[in-house]
Amino acid sequence: MLGQLATITFIVGCVVSKMWLFLFATPFVVYPFAWTGHFYFEKNQPAAFSKPLWAKISDWVMLKDIITGRIEW
Repeated sequence: MLGQLATITFIVGCVVSKMWLFLFATPFVVYPFAWTGHFYFEKNQPAAFSKPLWAKISDWVMLKDIITGRIEW
């Protein structure tokens, strides 16, 4: 959840400050959060290595479920 919120904040900051080129760095904002959670807490490998698009879609669905209260964190 923190990684997704950091990503949204980063994108908004890039757009507001008109630093369009920095938008290419967006994936590097979220992945440290995800990889830390997978390697240290869940002890597994992120799906981003094998299915990056599926993993990103799943991240946004999970964020929606946390915000709407379907998943407790």
